[in-house]
Amino acid sequence: MTAVQANQPWQDPALPVTERVERLLAAMTVEEKVAQLGSRWVGNDMQESGNDSDNDKLLTEPEETLNVAPMQDVFAASGTISLAEASRNGLGHLTRVYGSVPLTATEGAAEVIRQQRVVLANSRLGVPAIVHEECLTGFTSFGATVYPAAIAWGATFDPGLVERMAAAIGRDMAALGIHQGLSPVLDVVRDYRWGRVEETIGEDPYLVALLGAGYVRGLQSAGVIATLKHFAGYSASRGARNHGPVPMGRRELMDVILPTFETAVREAGARSVMNSYSDVDGVPAGADPWLLNEVLREQWGFTGTVVSDYWAVPFLATMHRIAADMDDAGVQALAAGIDVELPDTLGFGQGLIGKAPEELIDRAARRLLTQKAELGLLDADWTPEASVARAAGADLDSPANRALAREMAEKSVILLDAGSTLPLDPALRKVAVVGPCAADPRTFMGCYAFPNHVLPRHPGFGLGIDVPTAVDALRAELPDAEVVHEAGCAVIGDDRSGFAAAVAAARDADVCVAMVGDLAGLFGHGTSGEGCDADELRLPGLQGELLQELLGTGTPVVVVVVSGRPYALGEVSDRAAALVQAFMPGEEGGGAIAGVLSGRVQPGAKLPVQIPRTPGGQPGTYLQPPLGAENSGVSNLDPTPLFAFGHGRSYTTFTVDDLRVSDESVPTDGEFTVTVRVRNTGSRAGDEVVQLYLRDVVAQVTRPVKQLTGFVRVPLEPGEAKDVRFRVHTDRTAFTGRDYRRIVEPGELEIMVGSAADDLPCRGKVVLTGAIRATGRDRVLLTPVEVEKI
Repeated sequence: MTAVQANQPWQDPALPVTERVERLLAAMTVEEKVAQLGSRWVGNDMQESGNDSDNDKLLTEPEETLNVAPMQDVFAASGTISLAEASRNGLGHLTRVYGSVPLTATEGAAEVIRQQRVVLANSRLGVPAIVHEECLTGFTSFGATVYPAAIAWGATFDPGLVERMAAAIGRDMAALGIHQGLSPVLDVVRDYRWGRVEETIGEDPYLVALLGAGYVRGLQSAGVIATLKHFAGYSASRGARNHGPVPMGRRELMDVILPTFETAVREAGARSVMNSYSDVDGVPAGADPWLLNEVLREQWGFTGTVVSDYWAVPFLATMHRIAADMDDAGVQALAAGIDVELPDTLGFGQGLIGKAPEELIDRAARRLLTQKAELGLLDADWTPEASVARAAGADLDSPANRALAREMAEKSVILLDAGSTLPLDPALRKVAVVGPCAADPRTFMGCYAFPNHVLPRHPGFGLGIDVPTAVDALRAELPDAEVVHEAGCAVIGDDRSGFAAAVAAARDADVCVAMVGDLAGLFGHGTSGEGCDADELRLPGLQGELLQELLGTGTPVVVVVVSGRPYALGEVSDRAAALVQAFMPGEEGGGAIAGVLSGRVQPGAKLPVQIPRTPGGQPGTYLQPPLGAENSGVSNLDPTPLFAFGHGRSYTTFTVDDLRVSDESVPTDGEFTVTVRVRNTGSRAGDEVVQLYLRDVVAQVTRPVKQLTGFVRVPLEPGEAKDVRFRVHTDRTAFTGRDYRRIVEPGELEIMVGSAADDLPCRGKVVLTGAIRATGRDRVLLTPVEVEKI
């Protein structure tokens, strides 16, 4: 291969990006264009094959896989090509250089340089690869800060805080030569049994949209491309089974699932989207041109790249069985709108040549090369060494990161019910801390946190970061009390041998803190996480039985659930002295939980999902039409939750009142304002999340009985009051009508404002007048909020 002389037009940053890309495309052979659509995951093999010089550099055990033949065949094919062979004509992406095995920042940077040098040596035109990594709970790398799981972000109801966290994650990644992060997850929760609930932000589209957009803005502010996933419908699989089919009509998809992605694209400028594994009504997302072209690009104006979820392209053949082989799968995915195949090149290989129209190859290559130009990868002075120059001595778990992780954790712990026991009396003599989540810091972290995602295969490395346990944190929080610990049982399993000691410790204590919940893992190696779905919402293993025995001791029991999904607590709620929910609060979770229990931390979080009463899964989510939300007596099953969406208590009290609506009658193309006054009526400073819901009283299709339309987290000193003003454009009331157009319909809207979906003391109405109006691609997606001190 003859290398092209340096200082070519596409290497000149002074030229417009479009011109540079077109000049580069014109210089490429079709083989080189196709190579840009692929990727290589060196760290996913037992060993690299062949005799190339890169083969003995990075050896690792295979990634966790499902014991399913169609998937195993794909994984086996994925690990048979060396990096040198994979990049023979160049390469689009390098996959998870840092995130596959325990490497320090310095070691990882050296590996990035090595792999990029292999790519450059095999690229006639000298085009480097984009390096991507996972970053859902922080940068998924050894020694990097583990922030709370995404479901905990939802509990904060604080988009600005999520943005600050994502910016910190992005800065760490950019310093190490990483260009793209595979986050955030914008799936809307539809069934709590799904294992990946922990990766979602919640069950309400608007909450997910605002916090997801905040994450995108933060990550991309650091120069790292954010990747929205999983587009679209993944979270609504039948029976909550991972990779399950999605029996969802297009109207529900458009009204519940797609708005989160639209907001992140249009409002936050997301530069990449990843397809969902699932099929919706029989059409896999990875082969759906309506979804990937018509909606994403034509309607929303998306101009970035669509990357495949890992192995989603060959899955079209091996799992969905809509393609004859991998080449056919690649042709279908390319035509549908996928631009880059991850994590390895299987369907987007040279087999595309002669089978896929070259204009489709050009289309995808143009999009990918545009991002490379925007990232500076095509510049004449770019080198692998310079890209990781800041990696030497990088502290991926810096004090600033830990302070931010602590703030996130503290703002995400939800006080469900303080009872008569919280905050804990500092004069307590003896506190028993019982349960499998009390002394295992891994329970604080999601399945995509490096200690749970990778380190189980490398036990000699520990956690790689300091993660104080809840027991240790409580000892520090209550220095005058004797704090004793008994696990009682494991998160999962049938060993009751620890029950007696746990019950004895509780009986001998003034208060028992029972910490139960999940341990995240992958594909059945955990109780929460990817491939760790649940058939019911009972606490895993023997934890429910342990709680019953503890509640029978007569000692007040504070139940703390540390989990990735909500569990049914109806059997313990009446007997528990207090209830606290902590959704996988990350490396600083122990101190955050202990701080809430002691009262040092003022709780202000709210539920981003409901807490069910019974383990059978009732209710689904709060976002239901009348037949799904109301207990009308036609069924013996009561859909009422134990704790509603948006619920969360504090150690102070608030009132929300004095509703003012600007107009009683508004045209269907107008807007109105809703103003309430929120006051701290207690003795401590605290935050209240003021929530606005709307209900379409009569519509041409069934509509939710209520839907979150605006929210804001308001800090208040004791006695302080503030006015909260929501500016609601009528576009915010739009829905998909019978003809599948998104419309604003005339008629009455009920206005509800308060502190939770079931605590809405402020009620009013507004009537929309005029003709039915179809909204366009520029429809208003946000409800601006103003807060004014009184």
